[in-house]
Amino acid sequence: MSRKYFGTDGVRGLVGQLPITPDFVMRLGYAAGEVLVRHAQKRGAGLKGGDHPAVLIGKDTRISGYMLESSLEAGFAAAGVDVILTGPLPTPGVAYLTRALRLQAGIVISASHNAFDDNGIKFFSADGAKLADGVEREIEAGLERPMQCKDSARLGKARRIDDAAGRYIEFCKSTFPHELDLRGMKIVVDCANGAAYHIAPHVFHELGADVKSIGVEPNGININDNVGATKPGALREAVRTSGADLGIALDGDGDRVLMTDSAGVVYDGDQLLYVIARERAGNGGLAGVAGTLMTNLALEQGLAKLGVEFARADVGDRYVLDMMQVKGWQLGGENSGHIICLDKHTTGDGIVSALQVLAAMRVRRATLPALCRDLKLFPQVLVNVKVERGFDWRKQPRVVSAKEEAEKSLGRSGRVLLRPSGTEPVLRVMVEGKDADKVRQLAGDIAAAVEGALQR
Repeated sequence: MSRKYFGTDGVRGLVGQLPITPDFVMRLGYAAGEVLVRHAQKRGAGLKGGDHPAVLIGKDTRISGYMLESSLEAGFAAAGVDVILTGPLPTPGVAYLTRALRLQAGIVISASHNAFDDNGIKFFSADGAKLADGVEREIEAGLERPMQCKDSARLGKARRIDDAAGRYIEFCKSTFPHELDLRGMKIVVDCANGAAYHIAPHVFHELGADVKSIGVEPNGININDNVGATKPGALREAVRTSGADLGIALDGDGDRVLMTDSAGVVYDGDQLLYVIARERAGNGGLAGVAGTLMTNLALEQGLAKLGVEFARADVGDRYVLDMMQVKGWQLGGENSGHIICLDKHTTGDGIVSALQVLAAMRVRRATLPALCRDLKLFPQVLVNVKVERGFDWRKQPRVVSAKEEAEKSLGRSGRVLLRPSGTEPVLRVMVEGKDADKVRQLAGDIAAAVEGALQR
């Protein structure tokens, strides 16, 4: 059975439209609760008679989070599952606390880097990893059945945990080498007016840095609004005007990161992953790195020079993680800034990833530009073309022809990738090669072919 509602990162959409409506999200909570109860009963899960499975629910700062939080809480309670509410907390913070508190699942209400009028629901298992596809299918199957509220004596309860932010701050700090600190370093931290607004600045400050914060005034509708990892202009300007050494930008739910240097140069996930990988390879502790179909060719070539194996997974951090687990590797990521360090956390974490880069800078006594000097990224252009859901470019001769012509033009010195987004109704057109002008032209030609196919 294919998944109807779950995409590559949970259930996501425009607030007020199916599936992001109060009634659907309540049914989603109930269906997930039924699956969790069933799984807990099968394995015992340390539950005694009368005990209930328990889940953690965190969210980012979108105004719709209040409504969806209440809907989820009601659905889980109706299924006989206890709920612990954290309020705003980064996605990796929910993953961490789910594991630390020995809960049956963690749920995040967030649409990550999207605008405020989108939202979504994503789940973590008891061990802090994304739910397996099979479990998501079980939940979807449950959505087809009517809700049958448990008897009053078997309903779940809800409570809030007041120190969630503090616990997560301490966890993040624990991933930075204890013999190092950030004293003498001035850092601008952009929290995207998102879930890390009350967490990330404290982490870097408590490790000794002089911190200037932007994107820390959420009002429910300004999340990712010209700030954060997808809009680095504000960070670059803040670094320039404050005379900072470095800038760090997170996205709305805190699981991706990019950085800037004092000159305003932006470093993406591929470059940051290279810095972390080079440091670990130098210590003899890196067998391989997992990337995606979008990973820049330069990173693959750079890792080869370090003697580090590289493999590409489908786009999406869950697929990167799957490959890492199959290969037995500890490091992987995407150029979007999702970086996974399995020896530090079970999922991608923007703050933790930034700390690994800063640790490499401290150990090597080098700047970020110096650590990236050997990595010359190939020009890469990504064009997002809005399409109708279900649009299949492979069935469009005009688009197929444009792609084949681009590949012929690039030869072996470039790549072309067309893929539907797992979170938005867009087709992503990526062209990569040595000649920046040619790459831009070819990407535009393919995008025009897609738009032409849509108008027929």
